[in-house]
Amino acid sequence: MLDRHSTIGAFPCAHLGKCQRGATAIEYGLIVALIALTVMGAMTATASKTINMWGNVSNEVNKH
Repeated sequence: MLDRHSTIGAFPCAHLGKCQRGATAIEYGLIVALIALTVMGAMTATASKTINMWGNVSNEVNKH
């Protein structure tokens, strides 16, 4: 019959309270995804404002 130590060794995450590798990887993935979405949102907002600014500059130059 298998003893406790050989059974635990066969399953690295047998004690879910102690095994945090998968949870940590998921948390890091969520943080990276949140940062990426924030950066994309900021770039989109900045791009539309920049396009409008250059449109205004073009209109003012064409007036003169």
